[in-house]
Amino acid sequence: MVALVRQERAVQTRRSILEAAASVFDEFGYEGATIGEVVARAGVTRGALYFHFASKRDLALGVVEEQFVQGPLPERSCKLQEFVDTGMVVAYLMPRDALLSAGARLSLGQDVFGDLRGGAFEGWITRGEEMLTAAKERGELLPHVVPAETAWLLMGAWTGVQIQSQKLTGRADLERRVAGLYRLVMPSIAMPGVLATLDLAPDRGARVAAEVAARAAGDGAGSADAASGEVRESGVAAVGGPDAG
Repeated sequence: MVALVRQERAVQTRRSILEAAASVFDEFGYEGATIGEVVARAGVTRGALYFHFASKRDLALGVVEEQFVQGPLPERSCKLQEFVDTGMVVAYLMPRDALLSAGARLSLGQDVFGDLRGGAFEGWITRGEEMLTAAKERGELLPHVVPAETAWLLMGAWTGVQIQSQKLTGRADLERRVAGLYRLVMPSIAMPGVLATLDLAPDRGARVAAEVAARAAGDGAGSADAASGEVRESGVAAVGGPDAG
């Protein structure tokens, strides 16, 4: 029992450190961030931080990799809708989740990009390819579509949209811009019958995030298509296009 309590405490401490580090990296960038500031925001000792992370590089890598810890979004009968949902949930959460925002900034930063194993890009391209491959196997994609190439290109396009949104509006229009990207691209990859069923509305990410939060809370709320009212932030981690800051 004591060992279990210690293990749970260690997990909570690690998470607190990552959240504090995310806020520091997001605010100051990799070069401007200091271990001292992370320690102060996390409310832990330097010894506790170094128990979990040996260096600032390891801490930054932990922030980037934390995006992939959470489970996937709810399954849909249409795999292409799952692909869209992933991008839309990120668009919703990015301005609200420091871990996503910092992970994105670290992934783009030229001073650390190579040192962080390519950032989050490769992982999210792989995840996108998996979803598009499943969609193609179900006959949801046009015959010419190559999942690997499409995932790479759409990740690049999503990233560009995020950068522009960050620079011009501080991400205030990110959900609308990402929805516009999908409305432009989906007709070129989706079978007509599938295209007609896709929910590409700008508030799709907020509704899916509300569904995930409701399921996690065990309150039996309905599906994303029926969710309404106040949207609560969820712990869903999804693809983050890099911050240009």
